[in-house]
Amino acid sequence: MDLTYPPEVADFRRELRAWLAAELPAAWAAPGFWTTLGEDESFDLRRDWERRRALAGFGGIDWPTEYGGRGGSPTMAALADAELARARAPRSVNPLGLTFLAPTVMAVGTPEQKAGILAPMLRNDVIWCQGFSEPESGSDLGSVRTRGERDGDDFLVHGQKVWTTSARHADRMFALVRTDPAASRHRGLSLLLIDLRSPGVEVRPIRQLSGISEFGEVFFTDVRVPAADCVGGLGNGWATAMLLLSFERGASAMGQYTDFRRAYDQIVEVARALGRDRDPSVRQSLARRLVELECLRYHALHVLTEVERGRDLGFASSVTKLQWSQAYQGLFDTFDEVLGADVGLDHPLGEFGESGGLDLTALRRESFWTRSVTIWGGSSQIQRSIVAERVLGLPNTRLA
Repeated sequence: MDLTYPPEVADFRRELRAWLAAELPAAWAAPGFWTTLGEDESFDLRRDWERRRALAGFGGIDWPTEYGGRGGSPTMAALADAELARARAPRSVNPLGLTFLAPTVMAVGTPEQKAGILAPMLRNDVIWCQGFSEPESGSDLGSVRTRGERDGDDFLVHGQKVWTTSARHADRMFALVRTDPAASRHRGLSLLLIDLRSPGVEVRPIRQLSGISEFGEVFFTDVRVPAADCVGGLGNGWATAMLLLSFERGASAMGQYTDFRRAYDQIVEVARALGRDRDPSVRQSLARRLVELECLRYHALHVLTEVERGRDLGFASSVTKLQWSQAYQGLFDTFDEVLGADVGLDHPLGEFGESGGLDLTALRRESFWTRSVTIWGGSSQIQRSIVAERVLGLPNTRLA
């Protein structure tokens, strides 16, 4: 792998750091700031911030300039993610669109779709969510039941999606829909773009253990979707979805590593403040997490090197998803171990908390959130099967 940055990438990092220093409000990086805001207020601030960042030339770093991007390299995009995390800039409100749908549309979308989707997405004029999971279709996307019946130039969509991230604030959804019930389970699917403001759409927020409603369930009753809003070709939804998921699973984890490493440092501070850093079991757990995070960093650099050399990761992209999700969940397993039973309390622990410069509320919420990361985007069990069979060439031992 290549551990160095070319001069143009180093120049870009200096430019981005200078812009962040001038434009990112200092209060936003203070411990506890975002937990004091309501969900709608937080969303509006982040949406406007991300729009301004894109207009300043720091959005769509590796997108072609014809779509409003900067035309930079994958390394520049990964470095931007890391710098944003380092500066504690707010996370994207449009990650599903920007990271997954956008490169899919660039690869297989029609000229009309590219013109109508990409620039508004980059400016956050349109917020996207993903409609894959259903009540009886999680990791097994081939069992999707939401159906689209052809009606002239449109489809009438009926069904339900669940565990839909950002459903509450999204304007549109890219959804896997069964458009040919007579075809085999993997051949009768299409990826449709659905306007969530259309008649017949109902969005119900799902309140999570952390107290926020990031997920939602979406119901469709005779929702009219133009056939022109099918990405990747009618009946080709399975291949399009696999392409889309390859962007999700194969993205560089540099930004994630930076976020996780900061959380690790905070957990170490919590352990010291509580005297738990003298517990041999806790010390061993913290050491193990640090090793896992550093392995994640080197794997992210390996992925960047491969992508810069023009190599297609293919099924090996599942390694990245498996590695970061397991490392992230394990990190907060250690946080739970440090706090013990107090991990479920949504207030400072004794006199520790703000006085220690830490935001325990945010750490606790993040701990709850990490319970889900080994499930969405392809469960760890599925990722291990893909790596075993498609990367290592091991035999399929699952029961028929």
